[in-house]
Amino acid sequence: MGIGKLIEEVAGAVAAEDAIEAVDPNAGILTKAAAAVAGFEGVNKLADVLKEKEEQPAADNSGDQNG
Repeated sequence: MGIGKLIEEVAGAVAAEDAIEAVDPNAGILTKAAAAVAGFEGVNKLADVLKEKEEQPAADNSGDQNG
């Protein structure tokens, strides 16, 4: 695991925790922990999706034209 990946994951967790705090200022510790885990995992999933998009050749997108 590279330092860049770790920073992304921590940023996702912090952003999700901040978001839950904004929505519910009285959120409990379990709610905040669940949000942090969801943010952490969400960053991983988003990175996987972006990696798959980069690996697909551009020709795959040119065949689906409406018109």
